Amino acid sequence: MSETFLEFQIPHQKLFNGIQFPLVLSPNPKSQTPPSSLSLFTQAIKTEKSFLDSVLHRSGAVLLRGFPVNTASDFNDVVEAFGFEELPYVGGAAPRNKVVGRVSTTNDSPPDQKIPFHHEMAQVTTFPSKLFFFCEVEPGSEGETPIVLSHLVYEKVKERHPEFVERLEEHGLLYTRVIGEDDDPSSHIGRGWKSTFLTKDKSVAEERAANLGMKLEWLEDSVKTIMGPIPAIKFDKTRQRKIWFNSMVSAYTGWEDARNDPVKAVTFGDGKPLPADIIYDCENILEEESVAFPWQKGDVLLLDNWAALHARRSFNPPRRILASLCK
Repeated sequence: MSETFLEFQIPHQKLFNGIQFPLVLSPNPKSQTPPSSLSLFTQAIKTEKSFLDSVLHRSGAVLLRGFPVNTASDFNDVVEAFGFEELPYVGGAAPRNKVVGRVSTTNDSPPDQKIPFHHEMAQVTTFPSKLFFFCEVEPGSEGETPIVLSHLVYEKVKERHPEFVERLEEHGLLYTRVIGEDDDPSSHIGRGWKSTFLTKDKSVAEERAANLGMKLEWLEDSVKTIMGPIPAIKFDKTRQRKIWFNSMVSAYTGWEDARNDPVKAVTFGDGKPLPADIIYDCENILEEESVAFPWQKGDVLLLDNWAALHARRSFNPPRRILASLCK
């Protein structure tokens, strides 16, 4: 039970083993100190941190709706109140820009591009354990951020394609991506190498890539990044279950731009090609099990990156969803 936060239902939730996904919390009208201002809200987060941690661990995703969060700066204060350490965005593919403090845009690619399901930065070895999203401007229409529980995806794929999952567990995955020098906002994987490695120096870029377990091959006006083999299935120790932790469907169906052919972007760890029919069935499973709720201005979504994958549907502007990554 919580003094400040009241659990309530929205039409788009799903119930898994008696637990709502996502769990939705709103201000408790019976609270003695209702979080009617941003400072009262951030204070309540600090006071009830153990409650919020426990519901996130139980559900995998928590939507905070109806709280006084209006601007990017407000959102930054909320993120800070949770006390998680910031994770720098090194090695990620999305073109995004810093807004304020620990807050950045999510993906600056064109609104007609959908972004397939992925765990944040699953294609590198250093990835966030938690991520926050914030709706600053509601989408004109569509533009949801669908989410899906990773262990359910693993179980469903294993049920339908046991030999494929066995090969994934044995060999892992190899990701290959060609990136330019500067950001290409026309592509949702268009982050240039200077942004990817937060440097203009090639030798520093090589060093930072090596820290991620990534190899670089310099081309005339771009660089090929080779990552892996890395696991496609992980074990979530805190929940004692296997999870579908990869960017396989995202890479195979979506890593396409002037420099990249998605079919070549991801292979088994031994370099052998992935079976297209199974990849597309995995995509179906992700969609079938997912939850997509319409964003409302002021919404803050806290996602456990170990528990859930997320995606982005195409949308009609305006839409401004901001993000913050945590270790």
